[in-house]
Amino acid sequence: MRRIAPASTGEMQHQRMERTIYAIAEPLPGTKWATLFRYHWQAYRRWFLSEGATERQLYLSSRRALQQHMPELIPTYESLLELSGGGDLAARFLSLYCPPAYMRGCSQAVWTGTPPILIRNYDYSPRLFEGTVLRTCWNGRVVAGTGDCLWGLVDGMNEDGLAVSLSFGGRRAVGKGFGVPLLLRYVLEFCSTTRDAVEALCRIPTHMSYNVTVLDRQGIFKTVFIAPDRKPLVQDLAMTTNHQHSIEWHQHARASATLERERALQRHLEVYADDSYRLVRAFLRAPLHSTAYRRGFGTLYTVVYNPSTLAFEYLWPNDSWSFSLPQFVEGTRTVDFPLVPDSIELLH
Repeated sequence: MRRIAPASTGEMQHQRMERTIYAIAEPLPGTKWATLFRYHWQAYRRWFLSEGATERQLYLSSRRALQQHMPELIPTYESLLELSGGGDLAARFLSLYCPPAYMRGCSQAVWTGTPPILIRNYDYSPRLFEGTVLRTCWNGRVVAGTGDCLWGLVDGMNEDGLAVSLSFGGRRAVGKGFGVPLLLRYVLEFCSTTRDAVEALCRIPTHMSYNVTVLDRQGIFKTVFIAPDRKPLVQDLAMTTNHQHSIEWHQHARASATLERERALQRHLEVYADDSYRLVRAFLRAPLHSTAYRRGFGTLYTVVYNPSTLAFEYLWPNDSWSFSLPQFVEGTRTVDFPLVPDSIELLH
């Protein structure tokens, strides 16, 4: 139920792993994106075919779905497809329509003080981390965030001060819909307010269950529970971890410690209601910060989005990296992750 590295048959080995994160700015799709595609394509190709090519949607049905639900993305999709070489498999992959099932951990919260901020931990395997911070202006609106699936986003913010992030919803259900990173890309490309974002998230089908938290420059926030098999639920939740209405996948809940993290977030939001700095620091320590890399739920980064200033900052226990949406500076940052296994345990 996730993108996985091959399982080993012997005793699991652990090692420290360094991953380099690349901050890339390219207003319109061009040579930088093409280089990104070439660098990651073989890994994404293996994942996309992991269940067999016949399990994936054909090109025409994938494009029709994109045209039906997110037609504004078609020009960008076609530009990226041309840069990728125009192959059938790349076209099907880039639509992100009905991809293989995958999941993440993640904790996220909105601090509602002045100015309001969105804070999130991204929990996943370092081996499967794309490692890009991408700033674009593909459709007339500046967007920046953490890249996934080459043009999707797992969190980000646009020039209107709309910030979004996702966490896995803790459910096994898989259906016909899009990979959620493309939904976040669409929201940031074409929405300005939380109200606009909620409408889009409720309208576009998702292939798995996710919790998407949205915050705009006016301080209005919502969390939307989306799923492939039931109607979206919009809630006034300032925090979420990895379940929706209740625990439905108990093994995943135990592995990801979703209830423990939820209780911690509730306490922190109460105790640090007047102290955003201390709330952010709480994301850098247990139980919100996880070292469960063996299960694919280790924290890869903490990020803080400030819609009022259009600034965002990535944080690790011993490092940080700051960005401004208007004055985005390209660069690289190497992060050291401890106790990373040679393979990842599977959940069934």
